Amino acid sequence: MIRLIAVDMDGTFLNHHLEYDRKRFRELYQIMKEQDIKFVVASGNQYYQLKSFFEDYQDELIYVAENGALVIDRQEVLFSADIPKKEIHHILNILEHYPEIEKILCGLNSAYISSEIPDELYKWMQLYLHRLKKVDDFYSVEDQFLKIALTCPVEKTYSLTEALDKEMKGKIRPVTSGHGCIDLIVQDYHKASGIQRICDRYGILPEECMAFGDGDNDIEMLKHCFYSYAMKNGTDRVKAAARYETLSNEEGGVIKAIEKHFKEMKLI
Repeated sequence: MIRLIAVDMDGTFLNHHLEYDRKRFRELYQIMKEQDIKFVVASGNQYYQLKSFFEDYQDELIYVAENGALVIDRQEVLFSADIPKKEIHHILNILEHYPEIEKILCGLNSAYISSEIPDELYKWMQLYLHRLKKVDDFYSVEDQFLKIALTCPVEKTYSLTEALDKEMKGKIRPVTSGHGCIDLIVQDYHKASGIQRICDRYGILPEECMAFGDGDNDIEMLKHCFYSYAMKNGTDRVKAAARYETLSNEEGGVIKAIEKHFKEMKLI
């Protein structure tokens, strides 16, 4: 019996237009509510952005946001990371040696980016960060820090991830979803740890969990959940971590796989 379904968003649940089949999913969500199946939005993105995709029922859902650094169950904060300011400043010092990287401080209240960012890039980032402030000095930002998000040239994503992993020396770990995006997260906080917090709250076993992902930051989650699906468009590492594969995000692979399971469970 499936009791929890967790989905990554970009490249998994959403197509390249940042959309999904809302009508079909709403029908599936109604079944989830009736059967008390928890639906978890598990993403590296900001909580305020993730909510916006789910219309009038957004506050009924569970969010494992910021790659596990923030867990919110129906508007109740269950967990939020708190990276000490001293550690944030140390990371900022390291990042000064990588001019090709654009930095975003991700806090509980907002995300913060350099005031020198080009307007075009700022507008693009607002698609993913609904609370985003420009700052003149990262070192003076006051907030509870969840992670640091980085953008870089796409072709350098994996080489920079490896280089930063050596620089951070274990406390903070770089993870990537590919496509020029790298997150610096606390070592033991990831999507799987966020899902485990939900499972502990509701007495759900890994064998009762289903998960979908396409990027390397989904690997822990896919290994944790028994019914783990890699998207057709996922990385080789993701496909190696998952038990199953579904259609691509452009083909609605998540919704079709959930429908198939619900039919097997005789819920449809």
